[in-house]
Amino acid sequence: MLEIVALITLLLVPCRLLAHQPVLNEFESSQVNPYVIKDPEVSKAIFSTLNGDSHYYQISSPVEFRFYAGITTPKIDDCDVYQRFAFSVFDEDMKLIADFNDDAFEWWPWYEEYGKKWYWIGPEFGEKFKSTTQFQAGTYHIKVYNKVNSGNYVLAVGDDEKFTPLVILKLLFKLPKINKRFWSDVDCMSMIPGDNNDK
Repeated sequence: MLEIVALITLLLVPCRLLAHQPVLNEFESSQVNPYVIKDPEVSKAIFSTLNGDSHYYQISSPVEFRFYAGITTPKIDDCDVYQRFAFSVFDEDMKLIADFNDDAFEWWPWYEEYGKKWYWIGPEFGEKFKSTTQFQAGTYHIKVYNKVNSGNYVLAVGDDEKFTPLVILKLLFKLPKINKRFWSDVDCMSMIPGDNNDK
Protein backbone atom coordinates (compact mmCIF):
# COMPACT_ATOMS: atom_id res chain seq x y z
CA MET A 1 0.00 0.00 0.00
CA LEU A 2 2.82 2.42 0.85
CA GLU A 3 4.37 1.78 -2.56
CA ILE A 4 1.07 2.60 -4.32
CA VAL A 5 0.64 5.83 -2.36
CA ALA A 6 4.23 6.83 -3.12
CA LEU A 7 3.79 6.15 -6.83
CA ILE A 8 0.55 8.11 -7.03
CA THR A 9 2.38 10.99 -5.37
CA LEU A 10 5.15 10.74 -7.95
CA LEU A 11 2.60 11.01 -10.75
CA LEU A 12 1.52 14.35 -9.34
CA VAL A 13 5.01 15.80 -8.96
CA PRO A 14 6.35 17.35 -12.21
CA CYS A 15 10.04 17.38 -11.28
CA ARG A 16 13.23 15.40 -11.70
CA LEU A 17 13.42 12.69 -9.09
CA LEU A 18 16.63 11.68 -7.41
CA ALA A 19 16.08 7.98 -7.99
CA HIS A 20 16.84 5.11 -10.35
CA GLN A 21 14.23 3.27 -12.40
CA PRO A 22 13.98 -0.24 -10.87
CA VAL A 23 14.50 -3.09 -13.34
CA LEU A 24 14.25 -6.80 -12.51
CA ASN A 25 16.73 -9.01 -14.37
CA GLU A 26 15.62 -12.62 -13.90
CA PHE A 27 17.97 -14.11 -16.49
CA GLU A 28 21.43 -15.63 -16.14
CA SER A 29 23.23 -12.96 -18.16
CA SER A 30 26.38 -14.57 -19.52
CA GLN A 31 29.30 -13.19 -21.49
CA VAL A 32 27.89 -14.88 -24.59
CA ASN A 33 24.34 -13.69 -23.91
CA PRO A 34 24.60 -10.47 -21.85
CA TYR A 35 21.77 -8.34 -20.54
CA VAL A 36 21.52 -5.34 -22.89
CA ILE A 37 21.17 -1.97 -21.16
CA LYS A 38 19.36 0.55 -23.35
CA ASP A 39 19.71 4.34 -23.00
CA PRO A 40 22.95 4.17 -20.97
CA GLU A 41 22.64 7.69 -19.56
CA VAL A 42 19.16 7.07 -18.07
CA SER A 43 19.47 5.99 -14.44
CA LYS A 44 18.38 2.43 -13.67
CA ALA A 45 18.66 0.11 -10.69
CA ILE A 46 18.95 -3.43 -12.03
CA PHE A 47 17.97 -6.02 -9.41
CA SER A 48 19.32 -9.53 -9.92
CA THR A 49 20.71 -12.61 -8.17
CA LEU A 50 23.97 -14.46 -8.74
CA ASN A 51 23.40 -18.22 -8.81
CA GLY A 52 26.87 -19.64 -9.34
CA ASP A 53 28.09 -17.58 -12.30
CA SER A 54 29.07 -13.98 -12.92
CA HIS A 55 26.58 -11.74 -14.70
CA TYR A 56 27.40 -9.69 -17.78
CA TYR A 57 25.78 -6.51 -19.07
CA GLN A 58 26.27 -4.79 -22.42
CA ILE A 59 26.00 -1.10 -23.22
CA SER A 60 26.16 0.25 -26.77
CA SER A 61 25.92 3.84 -27.94
CA PRO A 62 26.37 5.41 -31.39
CA VAL A 63 27.49 8.66 -29.75
CA GLU A 64 29.68 9.75 -26.87
CA PHE A 65 27.89 9.36 -23.53
CA ARG A 66 28.24 9.85 -19.79
CA PHE A 67 29.06 6.55 -18.10
CA TYR A 68 28.10 5.69 -14.54
CA ALA A 69 27.95 2.35 -12.71
CA GLY A 70 27.79 1.41 -9.06
CA ILE A 71 27.13 -1.76 -7.08
CA THR A 72 24.77 -2.02 -4.11
CA THR A 73 22.88 -4.68 -2.20
CA PRO A 74 19.56 -4.50 -0.31
CA LYS A 75 19.87 -3.78 3.41
CA ILE A 76 17.59 -6.08 5.37
CA ASP A 77 15.80 -4.69 8.44
CA ASP A 78 17.41 -5.66 11.77
CA CYS A 79 20.26 -7.38 9.93
CA ASP A 80 23.80 -6.05 10.23
CA VAL A 81 25.45 -8.45 7.79
CA TYR A 82 25.48 -8.25 4.03
CA GLN A 83 27.08 -9.75 0.95
CA ARG A 84 29.80 -7.87 -0.91
CA PHE A 85 29.91 -7.69 -4.68
CA ALA A 86 32.39 -6.41 -7.23
CA PHE A 87 32.17 -5.25 -10.82
CA SER A 88 34.49 -4.71 -13.76
CA VAL A 89 34.12 -2.56 -16.87
CA PHE A 90 35.45 -3.73 -20.25
CA ASP A 91 35.59 -2.35 -23.76
CA GLU A 92 34.13 -4.07 -26.82
CA ASP A 93 37.11 -6.46 -27.04
CA MET A 94 36.81 -7.34 -23.33
CA LYS A 95 39.92 -5.36 -22.46
CA LEU A 96 39.71 -4.22 -18.85
CA ILE A 97 38.96 -0.53 -18.33
CA ALA A 98 38.43 -0.57 -14.56
CA ASP A 99 37.96 -3.12 -11.78
CA PHE A 100 36.09 -2.39 -8.55
CA ASN A 101 37.01 -5.31 -6.30
CA ASP A 102 38.43 -3.65 -3.20
CA ASP A 103 37.96 -5.73 -0.05
CA ALA A 104 38.99 -2.68 1.97
CA PHE A 105 36.16 -0.54 0.59
CA GLU A 106 33.83 0.54 3.40
CA TRP A 107 30.27 -0.16 2.29
CA TRP A 108 27.80 2.28 3.82
CA PRO A 109 24.02 2.34 4.46
CA TRP A 110 21.78 4.59 2.38
CA TYR A 111 18.03 5.20 2.44
CA GLU A 112 16.30 5.57 -0.94
CA GLU A 113 13.53 8.05 -0.22
CA TYR A 114 11.14 7.28 -3.06
CA GLY A 115 11.33 3.50 -2.81
CA LYS A 116 11.34 3.64 1.01
CA LYS A 117 14.13 1.06 1.22
CA TRP A 118 17.64 0.81 2.67
CA TYR A 119 20.72 -0.31 0.72
CA TRP A 120 24.36 -1.04 1.37
CA ILE A 121 26.35 1.10 -1.06
CA GLY A 122 29.50 -0.36 -2.60
CA PRO A 123 32.12 1.05 -4.99
CA GLU A 124 31.12 3.15 -7.99
CA PHE A 125 32.56 4.25 -11.34
CA GLY A 126 31.71 7.90 -10.76
CA GLU A 127 31.10 9.97 -7.66
CA LYS A 128 28.02 10.47 -5.47
CA PHE A 129 25.79 8.54 -7.91
CA LYS A 130 26.87 10.77 -10.80
CA SER A 131 29.03 10.24 -13.87
CA THR A 132 32.53 11.70 -13.93
CA THR A 133 33.59 10.11 -17.22
CA GLN A 134 32.62 10.45 -20.87
CA PHE A 135 32.88 7.24 -22.90
CA GLN A 136 33.43 7.27 -26.64
CA ALA A 137 30.76 5.81 -28.92
CA GLY A 138 30.96 2.03 -28.94
CA THR A 139 30.13 -1.11 -26.99
CA TYR A 140 31.10 -1.76 -23.38
CA HIS A 141 30.58 -4.58 -20.91
CA ILE A 142 30.04 -4.76 -17.15
CA LYS A 143 30.76 -7.92 -15.16
CA VAL A 144 29.16 -8.39 -11.72
CA TYR A 145 30.57 -11.05 -9.40
CA ASN A 146 31.83 -12.03 -5.96
CA LYS A 147 34.04 -14.82 -4.67
CA VAL A 148 31.34 -17.48 -4.76
CA ASN A 149 28.99 -15.79 -7.26
CA SER A 150 25.89 -15.86 -5.09
CA GLY A 151 23.43 -13.42 -3.57
CA ASN A 152 21.15 -10.51 -4.37
CA TYR A 153 22.64 -7.33 -5.79
CA VAL A 154 21.60 -4.10 -7.46
CA LEU A 155 23.61 -2.65 -10.34
CA ALA A 156 23.04 1.09 -10.70
CA VAL A 157 23.75 2.56 -14.14
CA GLY A 158 23.25 5.99 -15.67
CA ASP A 159 22.76 9.30 -13.89
CA ASP A 160 19.90 10.98 -15.76
CA GLU A 161 16.80 10.58 -13.57
CA LYS A 162 13.79 10.21 -15.87
CA PHE A 163 10.42 8.98 -14.69
CA THR A 164 7.71 9.26 -17.33
CA PRO A 165 4.08 8.56 -16.34
CA LEU A 166 4.29 5.22 -18.19
CA VAL A 167 7.42 4.19 -16.27
CA ILE A 168 5.77 5.10 -12.98
CA LEU A 169 2.64 3.10 -13.80
CA LYS A 170 4.76 0.05 -14.62
CA LEU A 171 6.33 0.33 -11.18
CA LEU A 172 2.96 -0.53 -9.64
CA PHE A 173 3.51 -4.07 -10.92
CA LYS A 174 7.29 -4.27 -10.51
CA LEU A 175 7.84 -2.94 -7.00
CA PRO A 176 5.79 -5.51 -5.03
CA LYS A 177 7.70 -8.36 -6.71
CA ILE A 178 11.08 -6.68 -6.18
CA ASN A 179 10.33 -5.84 -2.54
CA LYS A 180 9.21 -9.39 -1.80
CA ARG A 181 12.19 -11.07 -3.44
CA PHE A 182 14.93 -8.71 -2.29
CA TRP A 183 13.67 -7.66 1.16
CA SER A 184 10.59 -9.38 2.59
CA ASP A 185 11.57 -12.98 1.77
CA VAL A 186 15.26 -12.63 2.70
CA ASP A 187 16.45 -14.33 5.87
CA CYS A 188 19.26 -12.55 7.69
CA MET A 189 20.85 -15.91 8.57
CA SER A 190 21.40 -16.57 4.86
CA MET A 191 23.81 -13.64 4.77
CA ILE A 192 26.08 -14.57 7.66
CA PRO A 193 29.59 -13.44 6.64
CA GLY A 194 31.70 -15.96 4.80
CA ASP A 195 34.29 -15.82 2.06
CA ASN A 196 32.20 -13.55 -0.11
CA ASN A 197 30.46 -11.27 2.34
CA ASP A 198 31.44 -9.22 5.34
CA LYS A 199 30.55 -6.17 7.31
